[in-house]
Amino acid sequence: MGHKVVVFDISVVRALWETRVKKHKAWQKKEAERLEKSALEKIKEEWNFVAECRRKGIPQAEYCKNGFVDTSVRLLERIERRSLAAQSALSKERDKRSSEFVFELSGDHWKEFPDSLKEQTHLKEWHISNTLIQIIPKYIELFQAMRILDLPKNQISRLPAEIGCLKNLKELNVSFNRLKSIPPELGDCENLEKLDCSGNLELTELPFELSNLKQVSFVDISANKFASVPICVLRMSNLQWLDISNNNLNDLPQDIDRLEGLQTFLLYKNKLTYLPYALLNLKKLTLLVVSGDHLVELPTALCDSSTPLKFVSLKDNPLENTQCQDGDEMMESERDRQHFDKEFMKAYIEDLKERGSLSHSQKVSYM
Repeated sequence: MGHKVVVFDISVVRALWETRVKKHKAWQKKEAERLEKSALEKIKEEWNFVAECRRKGIPQAEYCKNGFVDTSVRLLERIERRSLAAQSALSKERDKRSSEFVFELSGDHWKEFPDSLKEQTHLKEWHISNTLIQIIPKYIELFQAMRILDLPKNQISRLPAEIGCLKNLKELNVSFNRLKSIPPELGDCENLEKLDCSGNLELTELPFELSNLKQVSFVDISANKFASVPICVLRMSNLQWLDISNNNLNDLPQDIDRLEGLQTFLLYKNKLTYLPYALLNLKKLTLLVVSGDHLVELPTALCDSSTPLKFVSLKDNPLENTQCQDGDEMMESERDRQHFDKEFMKAYIEDLKERGSLSHSQKVSYM
């Protein structure tokens, strides 16, 4: 009996395998799309973010919300870019200016001012940072041409009353020092436009005499212990930016609408449980941040498209009825944390503004 020989039509075999290959490729494409939309990419992104935090030495806890990692890496990158850009811009700006009018001092080997400084009364700017200097000398009154006093991150414990003699002073930055009070004589600096007292941690009040500062448009008193908005601030008729975040505010004054020109109002990390309706009378207010407070209610009209507000951030508040939708050693470490918080919030605001430039719709954030 002979062997049986099975003969296949090669075209049939080829067609069969081509069909299987097509089905396999279609399955691979569909699986790739499914994985792309799955949580795997989110997990990968979160791990990359954790690695980025570790690489930059930034506490991961700063970015944890409700047990999940905030993967807004662009905010971390923005903080880094801001620091580099600020240093570069400051360097270029100082190159343009004549050094004979600018005094600079930096480094923790400085504990007092050099004796030669008192002879340079023609100076217009002091830029002093990251030193161990505790006292500003009384002879500062001789510097009648002074325009800018930039004194952040030192150990300054008090400002002399003689600072009130600087009639041409426009900017005063005494942030992240050890101040517990501000001299009332500062109210005599009638041309002051910018005041930054943030990060001193112990300031509880500003003297009423500062009400005379009618040219001030920027006030930052964040990261202190203010229990209320200072009365003098409410009388700064030209104020456009007010940062009183990281304080002990329980409420806002009912006459907050005296600040008719206010455009940016930062209130995050206080103890506010409600927002007064007077806020609705601030016709130029475009940015309001009340994140991390204790809000349980707010004027629903804040979400009305007819208001000038473009950005309202209410995240990390225990709001019950939300009617809007998306549209020392220890003290030193506390100062560092507060400084980081401020940098992060600045980056957050810039990010909001950039995204807002793409759309005219109102954006209210609860996340």
